[in-house]
Amino acid sequence: MYHDDKAQISAEMILLIGGILILVIVVGSYVINISTSVATNVTDVLNTARDTTINRL
Repeated sequence: MYHDDKAQISAEMILLIGGILILVIVVGSYVINISTSVATNVTDVLNTARDTTINRL
């Protein structure tokens, strides 16, 4: 018959939740860096297009 102590299950659960939390933080920072880079590129393109349009007038 299988017998497991509650402390063992609790420790495994804490490790699992900690691992998931670290994974979410790493992926979140990566996504934020990508979105910041994209926003910067879009801003640069819009500024260039605006300046070009103003110069043509």
